[in-house]
Amino acid sequence: MRTRRTTLTLAAAGVLLLAAACGSPGSGGGDDGGGTSSASAGLSTCEPVAGDQLVVLTDDKGLQNADNVIPAVNAQAATDDPDLVPLLDSVSESLDTSKLIALNKAVDIDRQTAADAAAAYIQDEGLEASDPTAGSGKDVTIGAANFSESSTLAELYAQVLRSAGYTVNVQTIGNRETYLPALQSGEITVVPEYAATLAEFLNTKVNGDGASPVASSDTTETVAALTALGQDAGLTFGAPSDAQDQNAFAVTQEFADEHDVATLSELAETCGGLILAGPPECPERPFCEPGLTDTYGMDITEFQSYDFGLIGDAVRQGKATIGLVLSSDGSLAS
Repeated sequence: MRTRRTTLTLAAAGVLLLAAACGSPGSGGGDDGGGTSSASAGLSTCEPVAGDQLVVLTDDKGLQNADNVIPAVNAQAATDDPDLVPLLDSVSESLDTSKLIALNKAVDIDRQTAADAAAAYIQDEGLEASDPTAGSGKDVTIGAANFSESSTLAELYAQVLRSAGYTVNVQTIGNRETYLPALQSGEITVVPEYAATLAEFLNTKVNGDGASPVASSDTTETVAALTALGQDAGLTFGAPSDAQDQNAFAVTQEFADEHDVATLSELAETCGGLILAGPPECPERPFCEPGLTDTYGMDITEFQSYDFGLIGDAVRQGKATIGLVLSSDGSLAS
């Protein structure tokens, strides 16, 4: 599993306010594994069930913010070139989380290059531009953050624009603190972004670290807040895709089938004595263990701390009932 966005998802500026606190395997205490019932919840203890396939449980109460993939564009470039954003929007309109998972699997697990995975996707989705001359004589620089999903998304944008006749350069620039000033200045033209994370990044830059969050689980509201903040930052945005890369919680498919659960609410209502696997800071993060207990009333009796890349394996091996994952991780592909 990749660790590409743990700093973006677990430490989104202005949203996750508590400092990280180290956990340790079993730091949540609780059930000793004998397990007939959960004393705190009065629910039957559901032991972990090992299995090869993970399934994300639906966040039906909106614990996580709407981190939809969205093209962020230099505002002046978008004004000067009315063909640019509609071409980027064609990527957004085609993309959902399951397709993003498949793209990440192609690159991170099947070891295709980002360019090859993007080319196959564009062909399968029929995303080649209808007018191959719309961008003739126009140069575009697309920035990518330094993790593979961002590189793949940048290649999607680049290849669609090239099919319209643009001359496109893709640059891997690093983290948001590095590439955002370049996007604002026009040194780069477009960057694939994440709605909630960027909204909170801009929010704290404008209003300070203690600013009230503007992102939520509602995509429309989050993008509206992002758009307003972008206006003063020299940014505009294309359409948000249905694809989201955000914190999510997964169980094995075998566990979900055995207990007939598909949502976090159903898990909380069905099972007690849950063992949660997560990164060391999870017990202090409002989008991690506290969110599960406060928002869902989930009965977590044991927390196990793992490096992010090992959480999924802990759940697959039956060491934990449920684990924190990224919703677009390629290993979630069925």
